[in-house]
Amino acid sequence: MLFSILIAHYNNYDYFKDCYKSILNQTYQNFEVILVDDHSSDDSFLKISELTQYDKRFRLFRNEENKGVGYTKKRCAELASGEICGFLDPDDALAENAVQLSIDNHHMGNVATYSKFHLCDSELKPVRLFQHSRAVKNGNKSFFNIFLEINHFFTFKKEAYNKTEGINPELTSAVDQDLYLKLYEVGKITFINTPTYYYRLHDKGVSQEASKKDKLHHNWHKVILNSAKRRNLEKIFSRKINDIDNLPSFLKEKQNSFYAKVLRKFSR
Repeated sequence: MLFSILIAHYNNYDYFKDCYKSILNQTYQNFEVILVDDHSSDDSFLKISELTQYDKRFRLFRNEENKGVGYTKKRCAELASGEICGFLDPDDALAENAVQLSIDNHHMGNVATYSKFHLCDSELKPVRLFQHSRAVKNGNKSFFNIFLEINHFFTFKKEAYNKTEGINPELTSAVDQDLYLKLYEVGKITFINTPTYYYRLHDKGVSQEASKKDKLHHNWHKVILNSAKRRNLEKIFSRKINDIDNLPSFLKEKQNSFYAKVLRKFSR
């Protein structure tokens, strides 16, 4: 079975070297790497091309102009040839058994998998496990992944992806959340209770830049709103969805109540 590792890249060669090593060290070797460069403004794409030139499993592409992360990730998914795909950020890394564990946990009844993951410092040394990773109840129309339970390492069947409208190319953030919710609506998602991903925390990360946090919440709101429309939901917690200005904050407040916590505990 061919596995497609998908990488949306922009100006990230120094961190990519760790990412590259983790790919080569996979215990499962029947993979391809689809790397789409979003017209990097430095020489990182050239360096990556030189680094990977002798390994035919690496397929490199470049946008003719800077198009943004949504467009670039959508292109990655469309170029993939594997039966199963998984996104890997160029500044992060995979555990050696990440691909193998993902394949082992894919079966006829599911469309995607995700796992626990390590939060790491800028040198990619693990600091702690991400605390919200857990199995979620499938088929719940009111589930919007508001606490990021579904996260890295997220892998999905290409056949299932093709049943969705695909990644929104206009999004500049919350792209992964958009993908998770769309696939959640297609079929069952399986949780792997083992860390398989190393997420690097550093100043240049999109989620770390204060200047981009407002746009992140705006896009996250848009992702949840579109998901609610796909599910034909007009109200949530007795409020009309179209009347809610900030869906992420509203849902966090409502789902963090004592009553909501009890319901979550007994629905696992």
